[in-house]
Amino acid sequence: MDRRVLSIRGLSTYFYLKNRTVKALDEVDLDLYPGRITALMGGSGSGKSVMSLSILGLIEKPGVIVKGSILLEDMDLRTLPERDLRRVRGEKIAMIFQEPTNSLNPVIKVKDHLFEVSLRSGQGREKRKAIALFQDVLSRVGLRDTLTILESYPFELSGGMCQRIMVAMGLLAHSAVLIADEPTSSLDLTTQAAILKELSRLRDEGISILLITHDLGVVAQMADDVYVIKDGHILEQGTVYEVFEAPKHAYTKLLLEKTNGIY
Repeated sequence: MDRRVLSIRGLSTYFYLKNRTVKALDEVDLDLYPGRITALMGGSGSGKSVMSLSILGLIEKPGVIVKGSILLEDMDLRTLPERDLRRVRGEKIAMIFQEPTNSLNPVIKVKDHLFEVSLRSGQGREKRKAIALFQDVLSRVGLRDTLTILESYPFELSGGMCQRIMVAMGLLAHSAVLIADEPTSSLDLTTQAAILKELSRLRDEGISILLITHDLGVVAQMADDVYVIKDGHILEQGTVYEVFEAPKHAYTKLLLEKTNGIY
C-alpha cells in the first residue's frame, strides 16, 4: 500500500471573518490509496466538508487555502491554473456533494447533467447508448421510472431524488478519486444500502474513495482507513479496526460511545 493516489500535506484553510480568523483546516495530512475507502469522520463544523472543497479548489471568500500541498499522481493541484484544475474535476476527481439542490443546475435536465459527466469519462458518446447507460446507473441508486427522471429538471424532483442523482453522477464519472460527502444522508435504509453497495463495487474496481461522514455505522461497514477530525485538526488515524477497537484519542472514544455499540 505504498502507491498513493492523493497525498495531502500541511493543508491549512482559513476563513477571514470581520472579527476573527477561523482555522477550518490547520496543518492537515491525509493519504488516499487505490482500491480503498478512507473515511473522514467528525462532528458538525469539524472541517470535513472544507476538506473536500479545498481538494477541488472550490473554497470561496472569505475562505483561503493559506498553505500546504495537494498531490494527485505527483501533480500539485494548488499550483494548477484554473483551466487545468477544471479539467481535473470530473476527469480525475469526482465529487458527490452534500447539498444536491445547490449543486444541480435547476434549468438543465437530469439527462444533460449525466451526459456532461459521461463525456468527461469517455462514455456515452452515442445518444441511444448513453440513455441506456443513464437508466442503468439511476436504477442502481434506487430510482424508478428512469426515463421520466432523465427528462425532468432538478427543481421538479424531491431532495432525496436529487441526492441519488448526485450519487449516480459520481458513479458514472469513474474517476481515479471519488469524494463522497455524506452520500447517504436523508435517505431510507434500502436506498442507503444500494448506494453503499455501489461504492463498494467502485472500490473493488480500484477507485480511491474519500468518504466524508458523521455516521460511524457507515464508517464501520465501509471504511478501510479512518481519519478523525475535530476543529480542523486530524486527531487520530489508522485502519478501521485500529481506530474502532483501540481508539487513542479521548474525542474518538467519545464519538464511539455515542454510537451505543452499533458498530
